[in-house]
Amino acid sequence: MRISEIKLHSIAIADPPLRSSYGLHAPWALRTIVELKTDDGVSGVSETYGGEAPRAALEAARARALGMDPFRMAGLWERMNAGLTAGVTDETVPGGHSQTWLVPGENPLDQNARTFAALEIGCLDIIGKAVGQPVCDLLGGRVRDAVPFSAYLFYKHTGGGGENYPDEYGEVLSPEALVHECGQMISQYGFKEIKLKGGVLDPDIEIESIRALRKQFGADVPLRIDPNCAWSIDTSVRVANG
Repeated sequence: MRISEIKLHSIAIADPPLRSSYGLHAPWALRTIVELKTDDGVSGVSETYGGEAPRAALEAARARALGMDPFRMAGLWERMNAGLTAGVTDETVPGGHSQTWLVPGENPLDQNARTFAALEIGCLDIIGKAVGQPVCDLLGGRVRDAVPFSAYLFYKHTGGGGENYPDEYGEVLSPEALVHECGQMISQYGFKEIKLKGGVLDPDIEIESIRALRKQFGADVPLRIDPNCAWSIDTSVRVANG
């Protein structure tokens, strides 16, 4: 069995004006669907970052992946690392391996790992189909039949995404509006835990947002906050103690 064909499908998904430490989402979120096919007629699919740079990296890896045995991915990893970009080091990339300055999917230090991962997942899909097993059983075995999803809260501006995407939540730039947004999500989808994408507003406002969520939904609903590396160590400690 050999990889005989690689197809890359660039897609855009409607995305409302959500806020993160990197700036503003909208109107589209870009992704790349990777489709691998073997000479035996088995196909595997994966999904990764979208945009020109991630696609170019996959195109550059095409020659290394074509003709490979999907069961032997370590060789692909070795061949890809032999072509690491000269001069790209922690000292030459702002923020190093962190996501402080560069949007996820754009850090050149991680380019080979991201590109390999997209091909690896496609190969694992092929292997699972070839041996008649779910991929989870290739990686140690299933331990549960279902996992809970979190309500994923964002601060946002008024408006939807894409061309005809409705605005279900309105402007969310205060603790009160965030609690309302979360209540809509829980009512519609039944979430039992909450994650907030922080690092957007003043840390004191985000502390108040977490307090407001705890007051509204109670101590039995787990809360998480992810500021995308936007806070200093001192700020992170202050927020944690807030």
